[in-house]
Amino acid sequence: RCQLPHRTTYYTSAEPTAINPTMQPITPSPSRQSPMRARRLGGQSTPSTVDREQAMRDYKLSIEYKHLKSHCPGGVFIVPSLDDVRLFHGVIFIRRGVFTNAIFKFTLTCPPGYNDTNTHPKVVFSSYVYNPYVHPETGEVDLKIPYPEWIPHKHFLVSALTHIKKIFYIKDFSDLTEAAKKRLPNQEAYNKFLNDPQGYRRRVAECVKEAQRSTYTSIPGSTLRFTEEDTTHQIMRDLLADRFGVNNDNDDVNGSFDSSTSASSVVTKEGVLESIQSARAGKSSPKTSPRLSPRIPR
Repeated sequence: RCQLPHRTTYYTSAEPTAINPTMQPITPSPSRQSPMRARRLGGQSTPSTVDREQAMRDYKLSIEYKHLKSHCPGGVFIVPSLDDVRLFHGVIFIRRGVFTNAIFKFTLTCPPGYNDTNTHPKVVFSSYVYNPYVHPETGEVDLKIPYPEWIPHKHFLVSALTHIKKIFYIKDFSDLTEAAKKRLPNQEAYNKFLNDPQGYRRRVAECVKEAQRSTYTSIPGSTLRFTEEDTTHQIMRDLLADRFGVNNDNDDVNGSFDSSTSASSVVTKEGVLESIQSARAGKSSPKTSPRLSPRIPR
């Protein structure tokens, strides 16, 4: 007999009992086993440390993408691939400067080791880009020029996107070191930028025209698609112009909008569908589409 503080335990001879007559070790039922123990007993391998680390990297990458929803540079848009969590398809719209009205498509790929030190993402333009920072044959942007060291807690996807936007608005290369200038992928464009500004502008203009011609060319596997304009798009533009007062007589010279008139021109689903159906039936043209029914916004 062994006296314990909270209970008394009796030890008897090791004879078979009615409860367990064979004296075999009692194994918990599968429903009561932990998932990890069940995998071990079933011959399945448990997640290795490498798998767990990769899952954590991918999770951090998803957090970075979510962060872009409110912090992505203006005019830059990226959409994740349907087949690879580390592949993104993007497009950048240039609104001013020598590349004005250009639309460049690109891909952003994060290697499996992304979110480790000195593991840079890879940006490659699928559109032809004449720029000192872009390789003339592969279209790749060397991110080691602005970020010689990639530090996970300091550099993120938004850092790469900010750089690829900046290269289209560059006015000089005074902030680069001599080593960085020699590392520029397109040395021919760099020399023309310095020694022949007019020639550089002509090559850029050709690049912009080429990008515009290939706007509606879809890249195989890309989640970004551009389609030709049709009647529906024109109707939507007219409705949005009515809603936001574009060229409205109520706008003052400073471009401010009179909110008192906006309540009666809210774009509604019903109004859009009615206008589209009327235009398709030939009852009205996009320029004379029926106005939306008044509705006070909630």
